[in-house]
Amino acid sequence: MLIRQATPRDEPAIRAVHTAAFAQDGLDVVPEAVLVDGLRTDGDLLPALSLVATVDGAVGGHACSSPATLGDDPKSALGFGPLGVLPSNQREGIGSALVHATIGAANALGYGVLVLLGNPAYYTRFGFVLAEELGITPPVAGWAPHFQARTLAAYTPENRGAFRYAPAFDRL
Repeated sequence: MLIRQATPRDEPAIRAVHTAAFAQDGLDVVPEAVLVDGLRTDGDLLPALSLVATVDGAVGGHACSSPATLGDDPKSALGFGPLGVLPSNQREGIGSALVHATIGAANALGYGVLVLLGNPAYYTRFGFVLAEELGITPPVAGWAPHFQARTLAAYTPENRGAFRYAPAFDRL
């Protein structure tokens, strides 16, 4: 497995990853795939934080992050996700590798906090806690049980308040 920055030629494979990873019976359009396309179109898919995992040269997973606003601060926080792995590549450590790579890259870029909506049973192993423990509130109150944050090296206690994802999230 190799983790690397995504390139424009990876776009069809990235769409296929999210479409397969989040497929549900009865859904013709997969919101996570639409979200990644929307972030890219808006210029909010941060290149240094759009990472693919390749296995034998083929894209098997993708993780991305986008700018977010935390309180009045538009620079310290990132929205993490979606994170998707092809079903045929799940349980091979690809998701974990992408999370670790994202945390490392976000730290290196000087962000203070990484925020996501996901399963706490999965993400706590990477140091994520319920965001409310850090004084970070979700855009939708009902998300609180799954709304998590991970502090990074540049984190300060002032990194708190209402969290807003990039505009593409609002269009889902």
